[in-house]
Amino acid sequence: MSTKQINYFEASARTRLEALVDPDSFAEICPPHLRYTSPHLTRLNAPVAFDDGVIVGRASLAGHRVLVASQEGKFNGGAVGEVHGAKLRGLMERALIDRPVAVLLLVDSGGVRLHEANAGLIAISELMRAVLRTQVAGIPVFALIGGSCGAFGGMGIVSRLCAEVIISEQGRLGLSGPEVIETVKGVEEFDSRDRAMVWRITGGKVRRALGEATHLVDDDVHAFRSMTAQLLDAYAAEQLKSAGLAELTERQQLLAVRAKKYAETRDGRIIFQESGFKELEDVALMPIDDFNRQLGEAV
Repeated sequence: MSTKQINYFEASARTRLEALVDPDSFAEICPPHLRYTSPHLTRLNAPVAFDDGVIVGRASLAGHRVLVASQEGKFNGGAVGEVHGAKLRGLMERALIDRPVAVLLLVDSGGVRLHEANAGLIAISELMRAVLRTQVAGIPVFALIGGSCGAFGGMGIVSRLCAEVIISEQGRLGLSGPEVIETVKGVEEFDSRDRAMVWRITGGKVRRALGEATHLVDDDVHAFRSMTAQLLDAYAAEQLKSAGLAELTERQQLLAVRAKKYAETRDGRIIFQESGFKELEDVALMPIDDFNRQLGEAV
């Protein structure tokens, strides 16, 4: 496999997927030539994509069998519509038959496709249920977040349902995106043009500090691959397992405590300070290895 660095943030969905998995191992399900396009976009005379903005299939990674999906953020912001969501849900259902070591979701999405309204909302809800069902069956689902759209809206929720969330500093994770908040609440509430603030609130470092992301990696496809391979090794050896009901209940209680603690927090610097970082202005430019090490020492 080539060791040439591939910028995860800028790469296309297919480039990320092909560089992530073992060479020549990917077999696509519902490939573009089958032309599974959105009927809703067609009625609106909107552009369509022959894969509806998501690639799904079987592959291996470091020799482990996986099912994988990769969203294309450059098509409708990676938004989930009826066909797009059905492909993701179908992949989860296939996991119950194929029994891979894990399902990998390369998330790059702003959430529900507004063009498709209720069809998109239903697709997201079905995907949430499918992710939980897959993990209850003992098959972990990983979310890999580092694309230009991040993981917002319904896909932000789906990502947080996953057993592992691997994120880069450039990745973003949240419910409503900065532009949405600004539109609804005004620029005084959230100035989406303040990119430094956007990343201090939704970016990979603050999400890792909060524990919402389980691993922070460099903005390089091979860094995502290396971390994913380590986790696959651990799950295959049963050193790690998806959370059961008791652990999920405990996590929910911790979230309630955290929500109360940070109810008035409006800047990620407070999160970094509470996580043990001393030089807060240096966090933004801190190399990932140094950040992980200091965070580990603080924890």
